[in-house]
Amino acid sequence: MAARRISSLFSRSLPRIGQKSYLGRGIYQYSTAAALEDPIKPPVNVEYNKLLINGQFVDAASGKTFPTLDPRTGEIITHVAEGEAEDINRAVAAARKAFDEGPWPKMTAYERTKIILRFADLVEKHNDEIAALETWDNGKLYEQSAEIEVPMFVRLFRYYAGWADKIHGLTIPADGPQHVQTLHEPIGVAGQIIPWNFPLLMFAWKVGPALASGNTVVLKTAEQTPLSALHVAKLFHEAGLPPGVLNIVSGFGPTAGAALCSHMDVDKLAFTGSTETGKVILELSAKSNLKPVTLELGGKSPFIVCEDADVDQAVELAHYALFFNQGQCCCAGSRTFVHEKVYDEFLEKAKARALKRTVGDPFRPGMEQGPQIDAEQFEKILKYIRSGTDSGATLETGGDRVGAKGYYIQPTVFSDVKDDMLIAKDEIFGPVQTVLKFKDLDEVIRRANASRYGLAAGVFTHNLDTANTLMRALRVGTVWINCFDTFDATIPFGGYKMSGQGREKGEYSLKNYLQVKAVVTQLKNPAWL
Repeated sequence: MAARRISSLFSRSLPRIGQKSYLGRGIYQYSTAAALEDPIKPPVNVEYNKLLINGQFVDAASGKTFPTLDPRTGEIITHVAEGEAEDINRAVAAARKAFDEGPWPKMTAYERTKIILRFADLVEKHNDEIAALETWDNGKLYEQSAEIEVPMFVRLFRYYAGWADKIHGLTIPADGPQHVQTLHEPIGVAGQIIPWNFPLLMFAWKVGPALASGNTVVLKTAEQTPLSALHVAKLFHEAGLPPGVLNIVSGFGPTAGAALCSHMDVDKLAFTGSTETGKVILELSAKSNLKPVTLELGGKSPFIVCEDADVDQAVELAHYALFFNQGQCCCAGSRTFVHEKVYDEFLEKAKARALKRTVGDPFRPGMEQGPQIDAEQFEKILKYIRSGTDSGATLETGGDRVGAKGYYIQPTVFSDVKDDMLIAKDEIFGPVQTVLKFKDLDEVIRRANASRYGLAAGVFTHNLDTANTLMRALRVGTVWINCFDTFDATIPFGGYKMSGQGREKGEYSLKNYLQVKAVVTQLKNPAWL
C-alpha cells in the first residue's frame, strides 16, 4: 500500500458536511444534514451469497441464512448461507482431497504461478465492481476500496505468484559421508479466518502465500462482511483454480469458526482479529491436533510526536494514523504522545483538523469517513467515549453520533488523557484520538511499552539519533518513522506480546505454510564431501 497514494487520498483539503453547532467548552457537533441525505445506490449487484465448496456454490447443510447489513443504513443487503460444523466438514474434506489427490500441489510451481497471475488480471479487470461491493458491505470509502485496496489485493497476488517457483530447500554439508538436503513442503490444509475491517486485503494476506506454497484452503469470512470473498473466489475458478483448492464458508465464530479450529484434518490455522478470540483459537488448536497457528491480533499503537516536529505535518500524519478506515485498524496510532513543548499547539491543530473531517456516505465523492461496521461496534465506541469523559479526560471535539440513521460517529479528540484510563489502554477500534503529554524519551519509551499490545508504532522526528533510539526501544512489530500505515507486499507485518505471533506478507509469510524436511542419504566412496 503506497504511502504516497494513501496520504494524497486522505489528507487533501475537502469540503465540510453541514455546519457545526457550538456546545460549549470548545466542543463542536456536526449537523445531521449529511446523514439525512438518501444513500447512493451502489453500482453493483450481489451475485454470490452461498458457500463455495469444492468449486461449487452450495446452500448450507442446514439451509440457514443470515443477513449482511449496509452500515450506512442498517438495512439488509442480502441473506448469506450460514455455514456450521457440517459445512466445515464438507469444505475440509474437499480441501483434503484436493491436496492429497488433486493437481494443485502436484502441478509445477510455474503452472500455479500462471493461474494466480490470471486471477490477479481478472480482479484488476473487475476493480470497480469489487470495490463497490466491499464498500457496500463494509462502509469504507469507495475511493479507498477502488484506488488503494483492490489494487493492493492485485499486487499481493502478483507478488505471491512470483514466489511460487522460488521456494526451495538447501544442500547442507555434514560431518560424514552423507548427502544432506532439506525440502520445503506445503503443510497441507490451511484453515483461515479473516476479519471485517479489511476483508479483501486479509483474504490476500492469507490465501496468497498458502496457495503459492502448494496448500489448499478453507477460509471463514467475517459474518459482517462475507460478500467480497465469495465474489473474488469465483474469479479464481475462472482463472483455472482446481475445485477444492479454495473453499469459502460464511458463518459465525462459535459454530463455523470453532469447527474449523478444532478440525482434526486441518493442518494449519491463520487468524486475524481480537486478542480474546486469538486465545480461544490457540486453545482449540491445542485440544485438537496441535496444529500451528499464526495470529495477527489487537493493538494500541503509540504515535510519538517529538519536540523537533513540524507541528502541522505531525498533526496531519497523526490524524491519518488514527482516523484512517474509520479508526477500525488494528495498528491505528491510537495513543498520540506529544512532547510538552509542542503539546498545546498540536492539540489545537488536531482539534481543528478533526472538525474539518467530512463524514458521510462512503460512495459520495469528497468524504473522508464513512460509518462504523455495525451497531455493536457503534455502541462499543460510544461507550468508550463516555468512559473517557467519566474518567476525567477532556473531550475537545466530537463524542456523539452523526445523524439518526446508520453507524456514523463524529471524529473525536480527547486531551488530558492518563495512561490508566480505558481509552488509553483498550483497543477502541473507532474514530477516537487520545492525546497524551510527555517530557523526555526515557519517559515516552517506558509509557509506550507499558501495554499488553505490541503491534506497531509511529515516530515523528527530524533527529536521526532520536529515531534510532526509539526504533530499537519500542517493543512492537513495525515502527514507522515520519510515515504511518505504509504497507507493501514485501514488508512483513505482525506483533509482539499479545498482538500475535508470526508474520504476514513478504517472504516471512511463506514460512507459515511450509514444512521443512531433512533428507539424509548415505554415500559410498564419495569423490568429495
